Amino acid sequence: ILVIVWQSGKAVFTRLLDGVEPEAIEEIRHAASRVPGVEDVSEVRARWLGHRLQAEVNVAVDPDQSVAEGHAVAREVNHQLLHHLSYLNGAVIHVDPVQEAGEEHHRITSHSHDGLPLHSH
Repeated sequence: ILVIVWQSGKAVFTRLLDGVEPEAIEEIRHAASRVPGVEDVSEVRARWLGHRLQAEVNVAVDPDQSVAEGHAVAREVNHQLLHHLSYLNGAVIHVDPVQEAGEEHHRITSHSHDGLPLHSH
């Protein structure tokens, strides 16, 4: 009984802090990685907004693709996520070239000026 109470309490506390279960993150990663044109899913961030999930997904694509092709891949990732996860409210899909994917790609151009926090343009 104590194990059940602990697991239930942990799930409720995580949800109160907008935390997302690792299984949900993995489900998002898996659905996005199956889309043709996605070579890697470099980052998944999600949070609960009420009873619905909002996600941000970084995908890596062939660097030789056009912007239109990359946009089509992102649109299909979003479409597949909405079909595979009934509790997903929406997703922002960020496309990077495969060799420069994820947060590291954006840290390269990060800088700070005029008292602003570290950022990139």
